Amino acid sequence: MTLPIILASTSVFRKQILDKLSLEFKCVDPACDESPLAGESADHLVERLAIAKAKAVAQQFDEHLIIGSDQVCEIDGQILGKPHTHENAVKQLQMASGKTVRFSTGLCLFNSKSQSIHSSVEYFDVCFRNLSKQIIEGYLHLEKPYKCAGSFKSEAAGIALFERLVGDDPNTLMGLPLIRLISFFEAENVRLFSNK
Repeated sequence: MTLPIILASTSVFRKQILDKLSLEFKCVDPACDESPLAGESADHLVERLAIAKAKAVAQQFDEHLIIGSDQVCEIDGQILGKPHTHENAVKQLQMASGKTVRFSTGLCLFNSKSQSIHSSVEYFDVCFRNLSKQIIEGYLHLEKPYKCAGSFKSEAAGIALFERLVGDDPNTLMGLPLIRLISFFEAENVRLFSNK
């Protein structure tokens, strides 16, 4: 019998992505400190936090499959997270203008019964157009993407900010790499689209 599934996130975006697989799951706030460690690379940060989020939720749910995920973007070697404010979002988009920005997404599937951990870091590159102040201000007032790493929503009007997107799985850019997650599910004997 497959263990119940928990998404260790309160993100509506991650919930919408996981809904695509038609699996039953519930969302639980992992309540983790997401501060980077001194000198920590983007890859190490997102993988560490994805695992930490899953394990934090496992303290309440000891026989579950728990999904943790975390994402940052990197511009010129600088790690950027969620902007939270309009001013920070303006700065992020000004930094991204005319550049290729790498998004690193950490993913973890933790079996809290067997203690097995599957984890990886998935990448997606976003090539930004040259963005005028008017485009940046207009876009931010339209979508207010202040809880999104990189200050945009690629699944909505944010697409107008880009020249090109480069990656294996568009879900990765939105915060939950489904192609990799499916392989983790298979390793834990989760059968997609099976009759209930």
